[in-house]
Amino acid sequence: GSLLTLFLYDVGDAIRLDVLRGILRAPPPGREPPFRQPTPEYVQFARPPIIEPLPSILVKDGASFGGRLAYYDYGVVTVELELGFDGSWEEVIGLSARWMNAPELEQKAAAAVRESVARAAAAIVNPYREHLTEDYYIVHLRTVHDESGATLTARDLIEHCPGYIAQIVRGESATFSATEQAEILESRMSYYENDLLVVGWSAALVYDTPDGARPTIRLLEYANTQLLEFRHYDAVLTALLSEVYRSLERGGILARWRLARDAERVSTIRLDVRELTERVDNSIKFLSDMFAARLYRMAATKIGVPDYKTLVEQKLQSAGELYGFMMDRFYQGRAFVLELMVVVILVIELVFLFRGIH
Repeated sequence: GSLLTLFLYDVGDAIRLDVLRGILRAPPPGREPPFRQPTPEYVQFARPPIIEPLPSILVKDGASFGGRLAYYDYGVVTVELELGFDGSWEEVIGLSARWMNAPELEQKAAAAVRESVARAAAAIVNPYREHLTEDYYIVHLRTVHDESGATLTARDLIEHCPGYIAQIVRGESATFSATEQAEILESRMSYYENDLLVVGWSAALVYDTPDGARPTIRLLEYANTQLLEFRHYDAVLTALLSEVYRSLERGGILARWRLARDAERVSTIRLDVRELTERVDNSIKFLSDMFAARLYRMAATKIGVPDYKTLVEQKLQSAGELYGFMMDRFYQGRAFVLELMVVVILVIELVFLFRGIH
């Protein structure tokens, strides 16, 4: 099989794929992901990512990783590095533990993204100076044989090799307890008897043919791009709310007068985040109980997408409530100033009135 390492980078608010396609001279998009199971035609990316191959990447120990870049329209660039293998369970476990969180691979991927961002600068909307990152690992097993040479089914793997699978998914060489092993293997799915997906929070094992594994790998990548985007929105809203609280702590009439400007900024960012989150949510549609929908929901839940989405929704709600509160304080401050101006005018008129009498 092969070990796939995914590095994901949030590089800007959006990527204009039509502009990027011209820069890279990329071919027209096809249907993505290319599902093997019966799936409605509408289940696909609204705007499929642009794929760009990378030259082979060599590391210090002589290993050679194949690679490719994927550009998503909501501002995410992913680097996929692939290393083929053919060996025993112990060798695959060692390979998984060796390359998960390997600094050298991360440095190579970061360098590739910097070059790609510079090349695609004209297509990136509001490029970020610093890139929020995420990584994920996938061990794709194409075939597994027992000692007699027979090919194992998904049930055979779960019954006879659960410890090996758990070690691969966690990237650890130590043997897990029965309880922990059961928890790791709980997040698994199979469509045919000869395919299996086991999802962990930082890695997954896919047992399938290359054609069968491709859509599964693309959905795992897509779920991680969602996680990265919601992490970004969470950080943006956290910084925004902190600024608002500091603004509200300032006293005085002038401080209240400035609240309209601050409230307008809160409203603008809130609407921007709402628009971007809807774009991410709507980039691919899943309905009903089809296998792709269940696979995506399981993967997204395991890596934490719903948790971050809930945080973002809560902070959007808080930002909306703060916007209303700030505008109320602004109107109160403005009303006070207007009332004060009326009183001053009345006092001036009274002064001139009494002077006229005398």
